Amino acid sequence: MSNPATIEDVARLADVSIATVSRAIHTPEKVAKTTRQRVNQAIAITGYTTNAMARSLRMGRSNMILVLAPDIADPNFSSILIGLENEARASGYGVLIGHTQNDAERGLEYLKFVSSGQAAGLVLFTGHQPFGHQALAERLPPSVAVFEPVFDSKIPYVGVDDKAGGRKAAEHLLSAGHRRIAFIGDSKTRLGQQRRRQGFEDAMNAARIAPENRLVLDGDGTIESGRLGVEQLFMRDTLPTAFMCVNDATALGVMNGLAARGYDIPREFSVIGFDDVPQAIYVKPALTTIRQPRSAIGKQAMASLLTMLETPEQEPTEHLIIPDLIVRGSVSEPLSASLR
Repeated sequence: MSNPATIEDVARLADVSIATVSRAIHTPEKVAKTTRQRVNQAIAITGYTTNAMARSLRMGRSNMILVLAPDIADPNFSSILIGLENEARASGYGVLIGHTQNDAERGLEYLKFVSSGQAAGLVLFTGHQPFGHQALAERLPPSVAVFEPVFDSKIPYVGVDDKAGGRKAAEHLLSAGHRRIAFIGDSKTRLGQQRRRQGFEDAMNAARIAPENRLVLDGDGTIESGRLGVEQLFMRDTLPTAFMCVNDATALGVMNGLAARGYDIPREFSVIGFDDVPQAIYVKPALTTIRQPRSAIGKQAMASLLTMLETPEQEPTEHLIIPDLIVRGSVSEPLSASLR
């Protein structure tokens, strides 16, 4: 078996110094484009891969960042991870993924890994602190939450401005003429969902919509919760003209529930989501939604975490990115009362 390629092999083939290879890998913006191309070609030919764990051992400290996620199949995860990994790689850090599957024991295993010093920092997709953190909190590294803020915690959050996005979604429905709107996806423990509900309420207050025309239902952000929300409203016989959903999965469930009953979207009911997952454009009609700038969120989150690592005395802050409204085909003006 041949020995693995080394950075010296890459430098020799690209006809550059070892330092230039290192810069091309970790800070490519500081290297000329033609030189980067030669280095990348040499890397491809030799099969050289950087080993962040080995580098950590040589330096006597960890250069690994652990990302804890409850569901790596979530369509939001991969795009945010790209931003996280690109930013980490540019600064000489590696990324490890811990898939908790919302399992307490898995979370505790990863927490022990982190508290033993094998990770320099922690990125949380979970919306809560790691299970068992109370016993090991004094050994936790700097941490940042992405995608969903951590409930009842001082862990800084980098993500979309949920409140502004929620208001933007509600205002779009109001501008289309809707005055009786259901919000599907309220939660007592999920801070992101609470903020989106608050944005909804702010828009309804500004438009002076009466409380009885705001139909708020709990939900866990799943397709099933959206379908169940539709069924609950039909059972109560208190129907809105539009559904504002806490995320796209909920919106897809609402659309499925309405379609199962034979209703036409958006002629009879309008639906708006939040996130802009890839599936949103493929449903019929395509889903109007609020887009999360996922790659930008990942990049900013890692940049914030690396700043915390370099300057621990700096007070961590929340960084919110204003989302965009993506108008497609699932929202239109409501039918008149006589036609309903």
